[in-house]
Amino acid sequence: MVLNHLNLTVENAIETGEFLVKYFDLKPNEDMRMTERFAILRDDQGMVLTLIKEYSDAPVVYPSSFHIGFIQPSEERVNEINARLREDGYEVAKPSRQHGSWTFYFTAPGGFMVEVLA
Repeated sequence: MVLNHLNLTVENAIETGEFLVKYFDLKPNEDMRMTERFAILRDDQGMVLTLIKEYSDAPVVYPSSFHIGFIQPSEERVNEINARLREDGYEVAKPSRQHGSWTFYFTAPGGFMVEVLA
């Protein structure tokens, strides 16, 4: 069985989509441009991530334990992503050894937590 798609509710689909493209190499759907309300992204294995803006003006709030993870091929790659995020002004903790992985967590544009790990 393969996970086919996942939908995240975000405050701005373009902002979140561009962030995920820049830092995690997700690819925008070639047949549809990203809008503030909707974006479709794909990973290298074909999993689809849709980003949809909440239709009300209510803030997007995820449970504190909710997160998505991006597994990296090495600890060095985790460190590179961490450094790049810091250089670009994002507040991210330095990587550390947790649950057997070299990892860090941070809140991405869109309001959800991301884990980067090797």
